[in-house]
Amino acid sequence: MPDRFQRLLREAGRFIAVGGAATLVALFLFNLLVHGFGFGSPLRHNPFVAYVVANTVGMFVSYHGSRSYAFRDRTSRYADGGMTAYAVINFLTMLLPIACLGVSRNLLGLDDPVSDNLAANVIGGPLGLMARFYLFRTFVFHRPIAITEIYDEPDPSADDVTAQA
Repeated sequence: MPDRFQRLLREAGRFIAVGGAATLVALFLFNLLVHGFGFGSPLRHNPFVAYVVANTVGMFVSYHGSRSYAFRDRTSRYADGGMTAYAVINFLTMLLPIACLGVSRNLLGLDDPVSDNLAANVIGGPLGLMARFYLFRTFVFHRPIAITEIYDEPDPSADDVTAQA
């Protein structure tokens, strides 16, 4: 298996582990805010606000995990360590599960805990996860360039192709 693909798999595994921890935090907080489960539900009629609040808390958990674990071998070009870009990407990709929650609540009329969690976390969550993984790797955490990539000798077969042209 090529080294680049192995590195991608390792990063994806670490990203999923970090995302899983952040999702548990957000899932617990969302359900507490919307459904209460015996503690009152302050945002029962505002599930979208509850989703944003819960996932903003989860975002801070995931940023620290991503920075120190999932993308530990990558650097950021940003002075703030990529936190602003990370937050912008998180808020934009949060629209995917919110849209799923909107379809469930507003089009299908489902507002029970199972429907909310299926729509936002089981369907919308993985969509947002895939988008964030790609966007974080592309725009926030950059692959460091190895010194050998800068100073490697040119590929001799490349000269043959240019000579034939």
